[in-house]
Amino acid sequence: MQITRTEATTGTPSPEWVTGTVHVTSIAAAEGPARLRIDDVRFEPGSRTHWHRHPVGQFLHITDGTGLVQRRGGPVEVVRAGDRVLIAPGEWHWHGAGPTTSMTHLAVLTAAEDGTEAERGEPVTDACYPAGPVA
Repeated sequence: MQITRTEATTGTPSPEWVTGTVHVTSIAAAEGPARLRIDDVRFEPGSRTHWHRHPVGQFLHITDGTGLVQRRGGPVEVVRAGDRVLIAPGEWHWHGAGPTTSMTHLAVLTAAEDGTEAERGEPVTDACYPAGPVA
């Protein structure tokens, strides 16, 4: 058992992974043999991840605000506080805030046995990202 009593630190992901302003606070990052990772992620309005996929999948729990998620080939979906999103292993997707709203979620994933957590794809362009208010 390990108890951590220090305040968690918040950082910003590399622009190679996100568009806009995103703040990530690590909640848990297990050490081997466990491979679980939990982050609290806050997206400012208009911010979003690039297309990416996780070898073992990902679970999102929206804790605040209104945001957007999309899987490759599917429609852009609106998500709100209390919604949960299960992303299948290897499924290309992106997620982030609405154009005029912020969104915070808990991101839960398990790394692959080799330690890989995600594979990055191309940015979600402004042409593909909804420009108006989120319904």
